[in-house]
Amino acid sequence: MRLLLIRHGQTPHNVAGALDTARPGAGLTALGEAQAGAIPAALADEEITAVYASVLTRTQLTAAPLARDRGLEVRVVEGLEEIAAGDLELHTEKASVQAYVGALGRWAHGELDHPMPGGPDGHAFFARYDAAIADIHARHREASVVVVSHGAAIRLWTATRAENVGPEHAVEQRLMNTGMAVLDGSPDAGWRLLQWHEEPLGGLDLEDLSAHDVTGDTGDEAVAEAD
Repeated sequence: MRLLLIRHGQTPHNVAGALDTARPGAGLTALGEAQAGAIPAALADEEITAVYASVLTRTQLTAAPLARDRGLEVRVVEGLEEIAAGDLELHTEKASVQAYVGALGRWAHGELDHPMPGGPDGHAFFARYDAAIADIHARHREASVVVVSHGAAIRLWTATRAENVGPEHAVEQRLMNTGMAVLDGSPDAGWRLLQWHEEPLGGLDLEDLSAHDVTGDTGDEAVAEAD
């Protein structure tokens, strides 16, 4: 399966630097809507069989223009949501962002017993994200599928499941709003990262340099941007 993992468009909490992971989550800013609207043209050469989104509102809004353009429905799947921040939910201060990013780094290096403060451990994240991807693969084994998900989740899952990248990818690679990771493979045979497109799919004109994007920036950038 060709798997196109796309991060959602910008939200008000991305601008403010807040750890927004709870349901249903924020909607899109005007820029986020423009980012979502640019996806169909950016993927014009892709033969897409299905479009999936997480249970959080922002991914469904981001997926909608592409689904309409291809005459498809947005299929919402449990397990694709962002890594839960637990007690850090909606926090913006440096210590909270550092604790969140630090947990991602430890999970990427195999320390799955380490819990997010007041939240899940790494085992819980991988169990639900792997299950969601496996379910999608079972429906579309030889197809090209778009999954609209979240910055930290995409970065961590790609870093640990793509055989041709290392664990540092989880915190050292940026993924802006509507950036994309393209992978090929399957849960059984493994995955390879074919492309890491960190910029918005519609181009750098759709980047917001003033935003405090703590789940899309590198680990050091995210902490530095925090209040």
